[in-house]
Amino acid sequence: MNCADNSGAKNLYVISVIGFGARLNRLPAAAAGDMVMASVKKGKPELRKKVMPAVICRQRKPWRRRDGVFLYFEDNAGVIVNAKGEMKGSAINGPVAKECADLWPRIASNAGTVV
Repeated sequence: MNCADNSGAKNLYVISVIGFGARLNRLPAAAAGDMVMASVKKGKPELRKKVMPAVICRQRKPWRRRDGVFLYFEDNAGVIVNAKGEMKGSAINGPVAKECADLWPRIASNAGTVV
């Protein structure tokens, strides 16, 4: 997935989903607002080949909100954070899902638009 912040990473590879209970032969699923462990595939050399937490802020798969509207984004994107949820970068490119902004206030404050 794309990296939506200005930390220097361009492409993230999701390794695991944090807080997801395991079930035999089931791949863990993550949606907008979930924290995942990811590695940087493209970007600054000091960020590459390290496992770091990230939060998903956009997803392509449509999901239904409580008010009945279905919503999806143009790409899958996330931002690199630390264990407390504080962003490594200082700005986010593109919109951020409301589900993500409600859970992570530091991401909401750096987001340009919340959809």
